[in-house]
Amino acid sequence: MPRGRPGTPRPARVTDREQACFEAGIKLGGLFHQFVGTPVSPRTARSLARAMEKAVSLQPYVTEVHVLLDPRRGPRSGTGRFGYRYLTGEMVRAEVSVQVRGAAVRARLSYREDLRYPLMEVLPGAPRRGAPSGGPTRS
Repeated sequence: MPRGRPGTPRPARVTDREQACFEAGIKLGGLFHQFVGTPVSPRTARSLARAMEKAVSLQPYVTEVHVLLDPRRGPRSGTGRFGYRYLTGEMVRAEVSVQVRGAAVRARLSYREDLRYPLMEVLPGAPRRGAPSGGPTRS
């Protein structure tokens, strides 16, 4: 990394694990902010979740991604044939695994009822294969 002005300290090199944690956060943040507001119903939730997975899987370092949506949560707009929900943080549960050189990290985005907030967190242990544990089933 190039040095700044003379006399400024060199930035510390981040570890592969720190970089992997950063990358996981970027992936989950992008997933969340790109798709929030998308119309969703029980009929379309599965295909929307697959599209979200495919979009994130194109990004660097991603080794695995799983998205579950619960379209019964969140506010409803309109009535009758004009009634649908739009994707909110309460509906999303996603896990992403990334690998940066030798460091593998698994992170999750899920709605925390106690905080009333969709929170991202790095999960302990090595990434594992399979859908996110707990939460709604795929629609």
